[in-house]
Amino acid sequence: QVQLVESGGGLVQAGGSLRLSCAASGRAFSSYVMGWFRQGPGTEREFVAVISWIGGSTYYADSVKGRFTISREDAKNTAYLQMNSLKPEDTAVYYCAAAGVTTAQPDEYDYWGQGTQVTVSS
Repeated sequence: QVQLVESGGGLVQAGGSLRLSCAASGRAFSSYVMGWFRQGPGTEREFVAVISWIGGSTYYADSVKGRFTISREDAKNTAYLQMNSLKPEDTAVYYCAAAGVTTAQPDEYDYWGQGTQVTVSS
């Protein structure tokens, strides 16, 4: 079992930045691929970014490429999502998740956090 807890969400003006953290406890964090997803009002959960084992490959949704950066610090059992140049359309609940494979499909993730709200005002 892996428990995931997100933090760092909040209210920010358009053009601003936030850094989300995902703290993991339980089984070996370094053995999991870590992903970030988001779900806005009335929308389905969508892929944002993923980072493979030991800080290897990273992949991003086109909508956030060049603005968001995913990273991980295995010594601290923590994954991060640095979000810059935020737009109102980035408003959503952001979730971190853990999987055994590098994937953008939410169904392939085994563990999820409770989510953290990000609101971007115009």
